[in-house]
Amino acid sequence: MSSNQTLFSMKSKIFSILGSLIFTTILFVFLSFAPAEEISNTKIDLVKTSTWFIAGPAKENQETINKIRKEKAVVKVTAKDNPTGEIELNVMITESGSNDGTPTNLSDSKYVSITYKSSHLIKLQAREGNLEGTGCIHGGSHPRVDLPVSDKKFTTIKIPWTDFKQDGDPNGKTLDIYNICKFNFVNYNPVSGAVLEIKSVVLK
Repeated sequence: MSSNQTLFSMKSKIFSILGSLIFTTILFVFLSFAPAEEISNTKIDLVKTSTWFIAGPAKENQETINKIRKEKAVVKVTAKDNPTGEIELNVMITESGSNDGTPTNLSDSKYVSITYKSSHLIKLQAREGNLEGTGCIHGGSHPRVDLPVSDKKFTTIKIPWTDFKQDGDPNGKTLDIYNICKFNFVNYNPVSGAVLEIKSVVLK
């Protein structure tokens, strides 16, 4: 091989390597600046990713609920004997380590899929964020849907975001999917031993 051919071959290899490096760099930069919400909010299972919180007359406390959740991949709540008041099970859409946090934009999501078993009717509330975008709105009414009784076996229900209406009223205001803080699973009238088990809460 002549010196000119050798030089040409070396230049070709160098350009090939440089081309690969440039392509890899461009791809890395593109992925780095891809919308975080689109990546993080698709097919998230809140049973696996997020801390759950409990309020009301339940046998399980927060520590117990999350210990079982991590070990058995299920969230379970049981009403105390002669319960007084409602039982409210909460989970943030974006994990924050507390029962409050920054609202989440779910514009890339179409619905929530929930696999659960419940001895009593559960009202599922979607709590919206405040106007400042810094936390959840406390008190008042929230767009909600019903989770029907399913006491014999686990049931999977797919709920489009458009089904969430203020006060559960078909004509109520629709949920703002650009500004969601958390889900509240509420048993407003628990009886002794009422059980709610949740295997998955997946955003799709």
